[in-house]
Formats: sequence, C-alpha cells, structure tokens
Amino acid sequence: MRARGHAVRACPIPGLTREARSGMATSDRQDSKLRAALRTPTAVAGLAALLSLAIFAVLRHFQTFSMVDMLVYRAEGAAVAAHQDLYGMRLPGWDLPATYPPFAAMLFVPSTWFDVTSLRIIVTFFNIGLLGLLAWLSFKLVGWPRRQHRLPGALLAAGFGPWLEPVFTTIQYGQVNLAIACLVLIDLTRPDRSRSKGIAIGIAAGMKLTPGLFAVYFLLTGRIRAAMVSAASFAATFLIGAVALPSASYGFWAKYLWDSSRVGLTELVDNQSLRGATARLLSQHDPGLLATAACGLALVGGMGVAVFAGRSARMMRRADAWGAVCTALTALLVSPISWTHHWVWCVPLLILLAAEADREWSRPKGERGRSWRVLLTVTLLSFLSYTMWLVPQSAGLGIPWNWQAASSVYPILGALVIAVVGRKVLTARRTEAERTTPAALESAERGFYDDTLTTR
Repeated sequence: MRARGHAVRACPIPGLTREARSGMATSDRQDSKLRAALRTPTAVAGLAALLSLAIFAVLRHFQTFSMVDMLVYRAEGAAVAAHQDLYGMRLPGWDLPATYPPFAAMLFVPSTWFDVTSLRIIVTFFNIGLLGLLAWLSFKLVGWPRRQHRLPGALLAAGFGPWLEPVFTTIQYGQVNLAIACLVLIDLTRPDRSRSKGIAIGIAAGMKLTPGLFAVYFLLTGRIRAAMVSAASFAATFLIGAVALPSASYGFWAKYLWDSSRVGLTELVDNQSLRGATARLLSQHDPGLLATAACGLALVGGMGVAVFAGRSARMMRRADAWGAVCTALTALLVSPISWTHHWVWCVPLLILLAAEADREWSRPKGERGRSWRVLLTVTLLSFLSYTMWLVPQSAGLGIPWNWQAASSVYPILGALVIAVVGRKVLTARRTEAERTTPAALESAERGFYDDTLTTR
C-alpha cells in the first residue's frame, strides 16, 4: 500500500488539484451501486430494456400518441416537394404552421415517402435508437463508465429513458430533439485537433437555431477553428435553403423567425423557459422587461459558468462535459419557448451527475460527501415527476402561488445546476491558486524529494 501511495505522489501532474488527484487515486477502492448496475451483462441489460419498452408500447397503444409534430414535419416535407408555400401551410385538423428553417423542411421530404401509420412506427424506433446513441455519446463525453460497461449502459438508457418526461413527450409528439442533441454531442466528443469538429453543430443550428450557442462556447473556450467550422457549416445550411427555396427563405429569416406566436403561447405550462416561468408567475401573456432581464442574467451567468468550466480542465474533472451541459441548460433557459420535450439534455445531465455521484461514493467512508448523490436524486425525480402536467391551470394564467414551482420545475432545476457547477468551478480555481503560491510549490517540491529518498 505504501509503495502504491508513493507511486501516485512520485508522478505529480502540474496544476491538478487535490480534488482531482484524490478522485484518481480512490476510483477503484469500492464499487458504487451505479457502477454495479452498469456491470450488468449485456444480454440481461438488453432483456430489461425490452421489458421496459414493451410496457411503454402498451401504454403508448392505449394513449394513442398522435405524434402531431411528426405530422407537421411530414406536411413541411410535402410542401417542399410540391413547391407549395411552406410557411403558409397549416396542418389540417390542428392548424399548426411550419416553424423550422427551410433547410430543415428539406430534410423532412423523405417522410412523405411513407404513410402516416408506417411513419409513426419508423419514427418511434428511430427515437429509441437515438436515445441509446445519446447515452453512448454522453458516456464518451463524461469519460464514465469504462468502455466495457457502456453498451449495457446505453441499452438500459434506451429501455428506461422513455419514462423521463422530456423523452416521453419527444416520442409522444414525434419530435427531432434527440437527433439534435446527438449531432451536438458528436462534435463535443470529437478531439479538438479534428478538422471536422463543428460541422455537426452547424447542421444542428441550421435545423433548430439554439444549438448555435455551442459555437459561442467553442469560441470563448479558445477552440477558434471549431467555432469557425460551426459557423461555416451553419452558413452552408442557410445557402442551401436560400438556393433551393428562395421565397420561403426570405419569409422565414425576414419575418416568421421573429413571430413567436407561430410557435405557441409563452405562458403554457409546457413552456419550461425562464420567459415562460415569468409569464406564469406574473399571470401575463407578455412578461415584458422582467423576463428579458432574467434571460439576460441567465445568459451571462450560464455562459460564464460554462466557459470557466470548459477552461478548467487542469483543475477539475470532467470540465468540458460540465461546460457543455451548462451551455445546453443556458440555451434552454433563455430561449423564448423551451417545450418540455426540448429538455432531452436531461440524459447527458443525469449521466454526468451519476459519474460525480459514483466518484463520491468511491471515496473512503470518512471522506464521502452527499452533495452529488442528493443532486442526482433531485434531478432524476424532477424529470420523472411530470409536475407541470398536474397544474390545475395548464393554460398558464391564474396559477396559484403554491403551484408555481411545480409549473416551472425545469427552469428552477436548470438554474440550480448552473449555480452548483459555478460553485464547483470557483472552489477548484481557488484551490489551484492556493497550490501555485511560491510557498506551496516549495513545500510540494520538498515533500516530493523526501518521498523519493524514502522509497529508495
């Protein structure tokens, strides 16, 4: 044991904090329940996932999922294929318009090749597969668990993830959120030296504008090439749409993009943005300056935490993963409309919190904290609670004060997570500053030489 301890101390990593080093040294001391679950044999994980999905399929059958957003996408694709007015189109029976950029509408054209019944089956299976891929990419981003445990973990996520409210409603409506999140994570998990890093984020932003905030994250964390590639990729989607659909492109970028009424009412309980929360709190259709100020503070604070986390790789574990998740949470908070199904970023968030909780549990009993396990439990219960759908006034106006938190659980949770990560970054940076004082460096160097002489 002594030789092992000296081996760790004899290979110090410059700038790495005590927190990060202790995590490395104790990671194998004791298995947590999370790690034990991920050691489930692949076949068992697959069978458990199939059982959960079978129950989900029965519920889906009796609830008769309309998959209305899928129908809108199909109508958009049909309008493009038939050279009709894309943004004048309204889905029959629902009166819903097209809200995505022309490039996205072009991608929906293949959906017209199938009848509605077949398309519902295809889209459901596709989203389940994307859920497993999202979990796999999240494991890669977080660096947890070990590679041999990631396939069982992805199978379990694909099987049990649909019960999370954002994933449930994504499948219920036939939404594209899982595809968008996977595109973003493909780029986030590419090495910084990769010349293609940024292409997928640009495509995602061309489909749904909010992923463009990740290009800003790249820029502010010093990954200039990736930010420029993202911008170029987004510009390419704009040009493709402008050349193929010039009239629709002009209408979207000049007019329809700025008309939030096409997307939906701000105050509805399923709008889990800060603006939606403020509208419900004030019981107003337009929350005005207060919501604008709250979103401005969230943008500055959230991106500040994300950038400082992303630039703290020498000081804290999983720094870039925390930076990416905080960027996603910031985008969800400041967007005028963030429907509950947009919060599929709960999957990477839960995996990241599970990794932190696993590390917390792996410490010796006397050194174990509870903060990450508590936050993981609160986060999991929040995304399993469906509380916004229990609010009596689901239209969003006139909600009693005792139902306000339940109607805005996601923005409250998102702000809490960003605050916790901000504190974590400040603690890591303060510890690093204390370690790099001349006195601390001299003491560490003296201790290193004493240990070297002892081992000899």
